[in-house]
Amino acid sequence: MIARYTRPEMAGIWTEKNRFEVMLEVEVLAMEAMVKAGKVPKADLDEVRKKASIDVAKIDEIEKVVKHDIIAFLSQVERKVGKAARHLHMGMTSSDVLDTALAVQMVQAAELLQKDIVPLKKAVADLARKHKGTLMAGRTHGVHAEPTTFGLKAAGWHSELVRSEERLADAKKIIAFGKISGAVGTYAHLDPEFEKHVLSKLGLGIEPVSTQIVPRDRHAQYMAALALVGGTLERIALEIRHLQRTEVLEAEEPFTEGQRGSSAMPHKRNPVGCENICGLARLLRSNAQAAFENTALWHERDISHSSVERVIIPDSTLLLDYMLARMTSIIAGLQVYPERMKENLNKTFLILASQRLLLEILRNSKGKYSREDAYKLVQRYAQKAWTEGGDFKKLVLKSPEIREFLSEKAVTECFDPAYFVRHKDLIFKRAGL
Repeated sequence: MIARYTRPEMAGIWTEKNRFEVMLEVEVLAMEAMVKAGKVPKADLDEVRKKASIDVAKIDEIEKVVKHDIIAFLSQVERKVGKAARHLHMGMTSSDVLDTALAVQMVQAAELLQKDIVPLKKAVADLARKHKGTLMAGRTHGVHAEPTTFGLKAAGWHSELVRSEERLADAKKIIAFGKISGAVGTYAHLDPEFEKHVLSKLGLGIEPVSTQIVPRDRHAQYMAALALVGGTLERIALEIRHLQRTEVLEAEEPFTEGQRGSSAMPHKRNPVGCENICGLARLLRSNAQAAFENTALWHERDISHSSVERVIIPDSTLLLDYMLARMTSIIAGLQVYPERMKENLNKTFLILASQRLLLEILRNSKGKYSREDAYKLVQRYAQKAWTEGGDFKKLVLKSPEIREFLSEKAVTECFDPAYFVRHKDLIFKRAGL
């Protein structure tokens, strides 16, 4: 991933140095298991632990000749250690090391993402509580529907972030499996106890039935989880973008001191952070699709998945790490304009009461009106108010068909905005807020 979207801690997980160091630990733990079984002298293990180290530049130099990264890695370690290194990789195949090390890195990345989402969830929770009663127009199809509150909108974001936390936990759980089972997964030259020793030390589960690799459905599920979390961030970002439109302007992402919105127009304050998140979410989905393509491989394995994973797995974890941090900053500094929300709601609120009016007519007409007839009656006055800019409430109060069943007080109650959000406490309780 380019430096622009890379944060140091996550980047550290995906350095070649960290990758080779994890691979070395896998190899040493396998050797440790062989010592425990009496198959390798302990003195040789001690020698390996004392002298083995990673020199990425040297590995790269060797790989240019051998054209095989695992052989290059083993050769570099052997040159550092000497004869004791002959016990490394005994009975193992490349994917024993690669897949097990990759699982460790993916677990490390998932744990960091789990940490990232905590401050975002808190920022959204604070926002929801602060604006629990801030009335605004609810919109469907981009058109005013019925009143809601900005707090309820944010509560929905919070609820989805809770599910995102669960998805990251599930992703960590599904990927935390390795294998030390040999060329086609049959332990032909290995004792299954070696695998148990290595994986338990690394905190990984044993792949129940491996081939030469860990099955790639695990990786696909992990990547799908990242894409879904990215989709949650996109949903929040897209909503803020809509609310920041000049014609709406009910909320606005932070605009910091010295920031410029346009190279040409000094007045511009664009939702660039939210647009950035929406764009990066597309990359996460594209990478997840590539992970799905990796699940079907030839026989016990081929290598078509490898080149894809070297790109998509680091990139997606780096992207989501960046996106979570950026969204946290946006939410923490979000500018919310309750008076503008009220102003926009008042433009259409009297019309937005149409459903409640319809239901009250049906309740009080004692069967005189069918739902269809009552709908047409209310729609006639609502559309007149909409197209002519009239006062819907006044039109209703003057309607003999409606006043036959509803008193002036009953009509007025239909236009009380608090009625529409009277269950907000219950919804907040369900959201854990």
